[in-house]
Amino acid sequence: MTAVSLVAAAASRDDLKARDLKRMRTIATGLLVVMAMVFVAASLADDRWPWLGYVRAFAEAGMVGACADWFAVTAIFRRPLGLPIPHTGIIPRNKDKIGQALGDFIANNFLTVDVLDSRLKQLEVARWGGEWLRQPRHARRLAGRLAGLLPGVLRVLPKDMLRDTAASIGMTATKAVPAAPTASKILAAVWNEGRSQALFDWGVDQLATYLAEHEELIQANVETRSWKWMPKFVDRMIAEKVTSGLGQVLEEMRAPDHPWRQELGSAIEAFIERLAHDPDLIAKGEALKLRLLEDPRLHEQARGVWNELEGRLSTAESPMIAERLEQILLALGEWLHTEQGAQARLNEWARILARQVIAPRRHEIGGFVAQVVASWDTKGVVDKLELQVGKDLQYIRVNGTIVGGLVGLVIYTLSQALNL
Repeated sequence: MTAVSLVAAAASRDDLKARDLKRMRTIATGLLVVMAMVFVAASLADDRWPWLGYVRAFAEAGMVGACADWFAVTAIFRRPLGLPIPHTGIIPRNKDKIGQALGDFIANNFLTVDVLDSRLKQLEVARWGGEWLRQPRHARRLAGRLAGLLPGVLRVLPKDMLRDTAASIGMTATKAVPAAPTASKILAAVWNEGRSQALFDWGVDQLATYLAEHEELIQANVETRSWKWMPKFVDRMIAEKVTSGLGQVLEEMRAPDHPWRQELGSAIEAFIERLAHDPDLIAKGEALKLRLLEDPRLHEQARGVWNELEGRLSTAESPMIAERLEQILLALGEWLHTEQGAQARLNEWARILARQVIAPRRHEIGGFVAQVVASWDTKGVVDKLELQVGKDLQYIRVNGTIVGGLVGLVIYTLSQALNL
């Protein structure tokens, strides 16, 4: 589902809710009008038919209940009849407080370390996510929503907080991955499965091309390093022999059974094995990884890449972003579905992320929620909230009319019975 279709679907749902709200508001108001008409009719005829006093009492109390509940429901969203009555227009007057309370509630009840850790231990986040994402309709729907939200989120979120959060996630994930064993797996994947011969041929081709393009330069370097008393034509002959010999060696190395190819393959396979199991090499890999992560130049380059990525995402068209995101999400879902080891690692990373990144920043996240609510247009907020709950609130008016009428009838009946 594209971003355009998602917007259209949301608009259709809003139109349906608006029609339901209008219908219930008409029913509630119509019931008040009916009670008023019954009250007038009963008042005009109760001298002739005394029992109409009970009807009149019911209608009168029903009108009072309807008006009181209309006032209460209206006061939630706006000032009744536009009058400056105290303690009305509750949502418009307290929009910022509501946002702050919502942010605090989320931060203190959903994002604490204990809550996040306990919940994530019960969930197989990676497996569930893989099953869900590998279904095209889910990936398409999520990609469309993310594409529609991403530019706005990037504009609203504090840049420093977003960048620091991404950096913290990246640092945590990188530190959790052992450098040497991971490099061993990558090299093994590239070298094995028939790729080794293709890589070797590619390397030979690159060297042959370089020799052909720089033959004169190589010969000149050979000549300059010769003895001064050596005749120039001899230097030239030696240089030509060197370059032609190198070319012949490279040509011979194209044969699959060439001993140098076998020696290189054995050396690379031994190095892959050492990367996976040699404690000394593993320790050196971790030390190198930490030095790279602490290098200020790496941080500076990462900030540059992040700023460029953020700029492109902020200006890119939503359909294009959605298409790319859908492809990424489908591939991610398939990978998570098949790799049990990856599932276990990602589940652990999710818990680490919750403990070390999300929980410590829960108040910032709550503040972001409050900031977003505060930035909303007041009338827009009121209209959206009324659209969501207004239909149910109109039932309160209907119930108030009926219950008020019944209470008035009971009171009138008791007064008649007691001659009050």
